[in-house]
Amino acid sequence: MKNHLTLTTLLFLIVTKSFAQNKTPEEFIPEGYVLFEKSFGDLNSDGVEDCILLIKKIDSANIVQDEYRGELDRNRRGIILLLKNKDTYTVAVKNYDCFSSENEDGGVYYAPELSVYANKSKLYVEYAHGRYGFWKYTFRYQNSDFELIGYDASSNYGPVINTETSINFSTKKKLTRKNTNEEADSGEEVFKETWSKVEIEALQKLSEIKDFDELSVHDY
Repeated sequence: MKNHLTLTTLLFLIVTKSFAQNKTPEEFIPEGYVLFEKSFGDLNSDGVEDCILLIKKIDSANIVQDEYRGELDRNRRGIILLLKNKDTYTVAVKNYDCFSSENEDGGVYYAPELSVYANKSKLYVEYAHGRYGFWKYTFRYQNSDFELIGYDASSNYGPVINTETSINFSTKKKLTRKNTNEEADSGEEVFKETWSKVEIEALQKLSEIKDFDELSVHDY
């Protein structure tokens, strides 16, 4: 009986490992999803190019007809972060539907454009909103997840910056820069800087974010 249990445990570990590691990033895309975008970069400071997968759900129920834009795929998008070790990949974090579709309604302007990329061993989730500015989330791989350690945003009127916000969640400090020159052209802004403390009990984990559109980081 003891040998039988040992063999069963061994088989379980082999099967579990086969699901946790694969040789190509595409093998990690779950059933019912397709690859939306793939990029590479070091995510954990080991000098190895890891992989970022953006995936998109396949569901005909989320294909809609817009009066002006025609047929739109409103299926949500998700992310899978893969760490590379030699010739295999391992899932670090996955979140299958934290991003809205690329076909959302932007109102009087187009919807913000999502970019997800790695730089200097950090993960960035950035939304560019043309002449209105941008906002960006910075994550670092720690505590077996990617934790939100920073937030940066710029509110613009065309090329002129109205306000800039930078939050460091690790140090719990927030910097707000407000343009006080109402007649400024681009480059002529005069900023008033204000520092404040951020009240936060724990760092937000990427795996637990249900919807990036609902994050109220700028309210801190």
